[in-house]
Amino acid sequence: MRPAVGAHAPVAGGLARAALSYLDTVDAGAVQVYVSNPRGWARTDGDPEQDRAFLDGIDKREIPAYVHAALLTNLGSPTPATVAQSVATLSHALERARAIGARGVVFHAGSAVDETHEEPALAQLHEHLLPLLESAAAAGLPRLLVEPSAGGGRSLAARVEQLGRYLDAVERHPMLGVCFDTCHAWAAGHDLASPGGMTATLDALVAACGPGRLALVHANDSKDTLGSTRDRHENIGAGMIGTAAFAELFAHPAVAGVPVIVETPSEGTAGHARDILALRDLAATPVPVTPRSLSERRKAASVSPRSLSERRKAASVSSAG
Repeated sequence: MRPAVGAHAPVAGGLARAALSYLDTVDAGAVQVYVSNPRGWARTDGDPEQDRAFLDGIDKREIPAYVHAALLTNLGSPTPATVAQSVATLSHALERARAIGARGVVFHAGSAVDETHEEPALAQLHEHLLPLLESAAAAGLPRLLVEPSAGGGRSLAARVEQLGRYLDAVERHPMLGVCFDTCHAWAAGHDLASPGGMTATLDALVAACGPGRLALVHANDSKDTLGSTRDRHENIGAGMIGTAAFAELFAHPAVAGVPVIVETPSEGTAGHARDILALRDLAATPVPVTPRSLSERRKAASVSPRSLSERRKAASVSSAG
């Protein structure tokens, strides 16, 4: 069975009309779309006819779909209006995701912005994100998937180890999954390009989050150097991460059965078509276990979830918020 590798698809001109033909052209086995203005707060109800056609289309093609929430979303912001808009945006995205048959809604982990706001920001996750997760579970809505950022700006989760405290803030609710972005991880300082680097990073993610939490991968190469905190995607193999890391990605047991989306430069459709084909080839590439990768795995395995005392402390901070 070939891996579910797909792309972020355009929706201009109608969700089904634009996205489905794009998927066929690039031979996508998964899809991600925006359902609102990605760089603003404007939200629309969508076109019921296009929604039904899209739902029928992904069912016919037997491919998983995901929604990416607006990029302004930040539940950790010190600005109350931004938090309120973020909650409304995620609520809207969840409803739209259900309408089009999407499995999950991706949103960025967000930032405290101010160095004095980090603990209050985590408390805000408990106050605002936890109720969203509980209501989504009760209503049968898709899962929310937090995506660590590229770092910088007081990110609440950039390195994968920081996902532990993020999950603790919402009591490790099962409705919160993780979307792992390779470009973001590289920018945040995870050396994915070195032999064993991708393996060690994914091991650390599982150690921090627990098994089964990884629900989606954004496979993107990077234009920038390791630890740059810059989120500039490049086509697979054309950037600083290189192809070997993506072969390691598919070899990791945490990625088995997890859909993979490319958000690389598309060049019309040619870029995504090449990257999807390249990733499928890499998924079939045997990955040798090197001495370095073994040592890195052992080191990553020593990163355990937060101690009980730390979790109780985090919970008390959250309840105080």
